[in-house]
Amino acid sequence: MTQIDLVQRLNSADPGWTINADVIVIGSGIAGLTAALSARDKGLSVLLLTKDVLSTGSTSWAQGGIAAALGPGDSPDQHFQDTLEAGAGLCDQESVRILVQEGPAAVKRLINLGATFDLDSSGNVALTREGGHRRDRIAHAGGDATGAEISRALVAKVLADPKVRIFEHALVLDLLKDKNERVCGVTLHVMGKGKIDGVGAALARAVVLATGGLGAVFQQTTNPLVATGDGVALALRAGATVADLEFVQFHPTVLWSGSDSRGSQPLISEAIRGEGAILRNINGEAFMSSIHPMKDLAPRDVVAHAVHEEIIKSGKPFVYLDGTKLGENIWLQRFPNILSSCRKIGIDPLVDLIPVVPAAHYASGGVVSDMTGKTDIPGLFAVGECANTGVHGANRLASNSLLEGLVVAERVANHLTDLPKQSEPLIENIPTNLIDGKVRKDITETTTTGAGAVRNATGLNKTIDKLSELAKKTTKLSSTQSWEATNLLTVSSFLSNAALRREESRGSHWRSDFPERNDSRWLVRIQGKLNEGKLELSEKTIGKN
Repeated sequence: MTQIDLVQRLNSADPGWTINADVIVIGSGIAGLTAALSARDKGLSVLLLTKDVLSTGSTSWAQGGIAAALGPGDSPDQHFQDTLEAGAGLCDQESVRILVQEGPAAVKRLINLGATFDLDSSGNVALTREGGHRRDRIAHAGGDATGAEISRALVAKVLADPKVRIFEHALVLDLLKDKNERVCGVTLHVMGKGKIDGVGAALARAVVLATGGLGAVFQQTTNPLVATGDGVALALRAGATVADLEFVQFHPTVLWSGSDSRGSQPLISEAIRGEGAILRNINGEAFMSSIHPMKDLAPRDVVAHAVHEEIIKSGKPFVYLDGTKLGENIWLQRFPNILSSCRKIGIDPLVDLIPVVPAAHYASGGVVSDMTGKTDIPGLFAVGECANTGVHGANRLASNSLLEGLVVAERVANHLTDLPKQSEPLIENIPTNLIDGKVRKDITETTTTGAGAVRNATGLNKTIDKLSELAKKTTKLSSTQSWEATNLLTVSSFLSNAALRREESRGSHWRSDFPERNDSRWLVRIQGKLNEGKLELSEKTIGKN
């Protein structure tokens, strides 16, 4: 197997300024904002860093909702079972138990904090259903604008706290460690905003990664384009363990807007199928009825695979989602933003079938952490999509992501009460270089072609060989483009090698050359670290320490 030489530290100018806080939180989605508020509840000062502006974390893009056992007849045990089934044998059961048991109270605290969810005719939180759920347990806001409402409420709370210092347009470069290998801060580049800009150093007693996903490593994604896997890449460079990156969930219903479309794509929420919409092939046949007992509400990996197979069979680049029977009121009240997105390209879902296609949506893998965010590096915590708690296993259950970000970020405060004093960073003399930002397109094309929705050994080996060639296209010129390209190459290399190693199909990892799930061999977590720029993978049996 080709060994790829990966960057050990991002090349940049020396820090021109230094700031201090008790805790640094990187990211402004539900996980980052909640972690910041959790730290403040413990009386700690917080520096909140976000790559764009405060209100544009990945959470604000979430349409469907947040899953919790809030409804009559539902229970955490039922939510537990649905999560395990979706996770295809690789969930950490204790982590899932914590999630589903603490989830309902966490959502109620979110409501008390100011988030306004849609209500039913009795004045209770309105609940709907999504794929993999056997109960209506998806709380939503503004119809299909749940993430935006949650983000609004959390941002307002953070902005009201003078002990939270916020840096927008801040790209974190690398973690800083002290002489005892404890994380004690970060280097970052603030992109020309305010009095502080350029490269600086932020020092703290703990760092919390909440950097979101890595969807931008693919040509089409539902993620914002700033989702370049920065948190996973910098954690790897610092020596942290990363796991499960081969499990990238492709959302089965993304609006197809043309064969040349690239980058962030409009999501067609699974909640539409929860309200009764039906997937149809090019001939108008409702194909999911013959695929799974839950039909159109089967777990996401099952639906995405079925859609992909229909696309291959027909030779057309999409299938259809039929929501014509939902009625005008449901479209206007529950899905106004999706309705608008469709109409912008000339599709009226009230009377037209919607062309849809799978696209990269959610990374179940990330920096290995427990349900309090603790990683294997002292002083470093990871929460939300960039983390790997084992909750999602091989395939995330719909709308469990917001819940995980909320629950784990609240629990991170358990480890922030006994932090050591601020220590001095030890500056390592590591040779540095960067991947030329011009090859970003090559990285995304290579990853999509060989390590996308359906994989095989031939395509994965070609991908790894190509990434090895791209790794040689380096530059000493520091820029946002080269920093992001370096991070993308790092996560793509891990993803592709893990996908090649896992010789089976499970959850959101599909191998055409190994089409069956193989529990006798692959009930393991593929994890890895960087050692002097070389990726070293290993296997951990599920349920063993």
